[in-house]
Amino acid sequence: MNFKNIIFTLVIVAFISVLIMKQEDSKQNTAQTKPTIALSTFSLYDITKNIVGDTANPFMILPFGVDAHSYEPNPTQVVKIYKSALVVYSGAGLEPWIDGFSFKNKAIDMSLHVELKKLKGDHHHHAHNNESSTDPHYWLDFSNMIKATKLITKELILLFPENKTLYEINRDKYITMLKNLDKEYAKNLFTCRLDTIVVNHNAFSYLASNYGFKVEALSGLSPEAQPSAKNMAGLIEHVKEYKLKTIFFESFVSDKAIKSIAQEAKVKVDVLQPLGNITADEAKQNLSYEDIMKTNLEKLSKALECH
Repeated sequence: MNFKNIIFTLVIVAFISVLIMKQEDSKQNTAQTKPTIALSTFSLYDITKNIVGDTANPFMILPFGVDAHSYEPNPTQVVKIYKSALVVYSGAGLEPWIDGFSFKNKAIDMSLHVELKKLKGDHHHHAHNNESSTDPHYWLDFSNMIKATKLITKELILLFPENKTLYEINRDKYITMLKNLDKEYAKNLFTCRLDTIVVNHNAFSYLASNYGFKVEALSGLSPEAQPSAKNMAGLIEHVKEYKLKTIFFESFVSDKAIKSIAQEAKVKVDVLQPLGNITADEAKQNLSYEDIMKTNLEKLSKALECH
């Protein structure tokens, strides 16, 4: 190759490199100019991600793998939340950091727009951080998820009316998915030999009341609550008496107490996902609300010995 050809080749390479860099800059600028939508929990994030497509940047305030009950945002996240075009938080005492938080734009407390369940005052149900007897895990009720989907879509259309048709199409697809999940739960949990599950933390009262089973919890509503020896002994007796084969815990809390109960009662332990958040591993697998609720159904159906 002569000198002129080398120069020509170098010029072409440089030209292509500049074009590629410009395209990357353009992509980054487009991403940066897209409005951000802040969602406090995984279920709200999953709804919004499915509605907006690539028209906005939804982000979950809660980092993957962190327990929703005790999280406090860091200064960087506080700024990002503040600047977001829309903030939707779960409410019902789930996010203590919300108290006194200043929002630049619109912020919605989703718990004010869904049907909340009051808990019975028995010894398995302890008050949440706000000393309320309201169960904040309302996203485990598909009718509440439908209400949340409709409201988020409505707010997004107000913000970005040019995307109305897209948002409505995506809303209808998401609602169809939720209605199908409801049908699957009703069908699969209709006839079961057992009627009770044992869990370490009572996040499942919405599912239980909708599909006809009961929940015995080690530590009531708050996953941080320490179970009493009396409570543990009572659960061991319950597991033995009703011949349960599986008891459940969740990913973000210590499994020590529930494993000791399982060992004493000679039963299996499995994870049931309450979906306040998902683990880093579940996020890597790109699991959706639908995926996880289907897995929960399989585990519930097996544990309750449904036909």
